[in-house]
Amino acid sequence: MAKVQFIDKLRLGLAVSVAKSVTFGVRSLRLGAASVLPGSIARRIEPKLLQSLSEQVKHGIILIAGTNGKTTTSLLLRTILDELGFRVAHNSTGANLENGLVTALMESTNLIGNLNVDYAILEVDENIVAKVLQPIQPKIILCLNLFRDQLDRYGEVDSISKRWTKAISSLAPDTVVIPNADDPTLSYLGQQLSQKVVFFGLSEPEKYLEAIPHAVDSIYCPNCGHSLDYEGVYLSHLGDYTCPSCGFAKSEPDLKSREWEQVLVGLYNKYNTLAAATAAKELGIEEASIRKAIPKFQPAFGRAEELTVDGKQVRILLSKNPVGTNETIRVVTESHNKTTLLVLNDRVQDGEDVSWIWDVDTEKLVQRGGTLIVSGDRVYDMALRLRYSENSADSNLNLIVEEDLRKAITTALENTPENETLHILPTYTAMLDVREALTGKKIR
Repeated sequence: MAKVQFIDKLRLGLAVSVAKSVTFGVRSLRLGAASVLPGSIARRIEPKLLQSLSEQVKHGIILIAGTNGKTTTSLLLRTILDELGFRVAHNSTGANLENGLVTALMESTNLIGNLNVDYAILEVDENIVAKVLQPIQPKIILCLNLFRDQLDRYGEVDSISKRWTKAISSLAPDTVVIPNADDPTLSYLGQQLSQKVVFFGLSEPEKYLEAIPHAVDSIYCPNCGHSLDYEGVYLSHLGDYTCPSCGFAKSEPDLKSREWEQVLVGLYNKYNTLAAATAAKELGIEEASIRKAIPKFQPAFGRAEELTVDGKQVRILLSKNPVGTNETIRVVTESHNKTTLLVLNDRVQDGEDVSWIWDVDTEKLVQRGGTLIVSGDRVYDMALRLRYSENSADSNLNLIVEEDLRKAITTALENTPENETLHILPTYTAMLDVREALTGKKIR
């Protein structure tokens, strides 16, 4: 047994040492952030590396999953823990597949693989949650939302929620699960579990949308399949609902949403705030400390990030699926700013199927007029979608199509008045390209 343990430690140390050397080389040569490659190489040396590192986290791992909001919620929770002096490991670059998780944990180890942190916050791609739960054994699981996203890779939300339920059910009874009560699929998931379940959500009817948007997913009862009765929706299918057939209803959130200020623009960021605050409370942190820490939060790259470029204010709003894009459009249309750049890519990280843009309510953006610039790998698909959003009353729209992204950014800045903000709505890889063009720095 002692010999086996020695070999395991030797393999762990070798894997970590090689990975740290790779990290140093990549960053020294300015080839990227080295957020994935070190983990990929290390796992070839030690396949059980994720489990070995996870077991060393002193007070437990907080796993954050969902279609939208993972990065912002992770950083909010990280801010709270940092302010209280805890040592935290975190995949802050957003690399949320297995190699990225391993790389993030190795960042906090010494050369022989000893990990000395109090907590680890790991945002996890929704499609691998079931795969990583056993090796990670999280203390808390935050389930933010489930929307259609990259259907060519993931499939429908029901299949994902079933995999989540089965995987979470096998975890220890003291695991804390925190689902979004406003999402019928996740509320139902929480109601089926034997683990401790605490919900978060909104209770602010004055923020209901006027109507259920076109990009809506789960409006049917997850228990019996009957159409849900909605008192109102906040975004997509998130809202206040009951089932008239079987009695299934929204679970009661733990925190009163009215009492919590959101730190970024967009109602979706109120959800992120509530999720992080609920998780912090379950870690035993006093509410006063949580409230004190949240205003110190700084957004992640591309998530309502604000920059000053050539004397102009720029706000980047990641827009990678129908629900997320509808919400960023809501932010734009509720502002007085009339210049917007939309960048649509179809690379692997974005999802190669861009048919989702036809589920976006671009009509609201087009009908307000102003200047819309489109670019990206699928620039003409987006331009066509905007043209189909026009009607005879749209006389004030200035639509500019520019294949070259750098030229598109320059054009957008030139069309932005001094007293206004340029909003940029990019898909994921487009956001990376935009930031590199604006800041000269690559993020990988």
